[in-house]
Amino acid sequence: MRTELSEAVERAWKALGGCGVWWTGEERLTIAREARAARHCTLCHQRKATAIPHAVMGSHTTATTLSPPAIEAIHRIVTDPGRLSEAWYKRIIATGLTEEAYTELLSIVAMTTAIDTFDRALGVPIRELPPAGAGQPSRRRPVGAKPGLGWMPMLAPADVADDDPPLYAIAGRSGGNVQRALSLVPQAMMQFWEMFEPMYLHQNAMRDFGREYRAVSHPQIEMMAARVAVQNQCIY
Repeated sequence: MRTELSEAVERAWKALGGCGVWWTGEERLTIAREARAARHCTLCHQRKATAIPHAVMGSHTTATTLSPPAIEAIHRIVTDPGRLSEAWYKRIIATGLTEEAYTELLSIVAMTTAIDTFDRALGVPIRELPPAGAGQPSRRRPVGAKPGLGWMPMLAPADVADDDPPLYAIAGRSGGNVQRALSLVPQAMMQFWEMFEPMYLHQNAMRDFGREYRAVSHPQIEMMAARVAVQNQCIY
């Protein structure tokens, strides 16, 4: 395995237990535990098989005592992301999750899912969750975050303030729409991308078609990415 990749995965896994901006370290690990449990939820499997998810009523099979809106968000993101809608998102926010807490939760679920999938692909046991870090969330929202581009507000490169983390400082990270998706919580955005880029390609490498950076070529990478996107109902 590439050293850059193994180190990135280890850093990301350790970061799951660290204190976040909107969730404590222990709460972040609770979200990760619930994300794992969601894969075995009876209600989610039933909803996945129907044309209209909310036509099936019932309760989620849970592993934690997180709030109902957090449980619903985690389970739907894990089991049926291709049919999430803005109306669903607004219901989640209206029933108790703040936009910032949802954004960080989304990052945790995505990182947990990516690393668990990575381990399954390698044929190794799913790793134990890391220890919880100390500290209390700062609950700081970037002043320059604005609504309009996606469901939740985002922080554009031009709106990054001096006291914001350097979320677009990495060479080649242009602040495109997909990079802004988690930018309402800059720490969450940076943790995800610092894991994702070694798994895939850094942006400069994506645009460098004169050199191959992996054992597979650019076209092969994109073919695999397209196939996975279809399987996951990713419409981006």
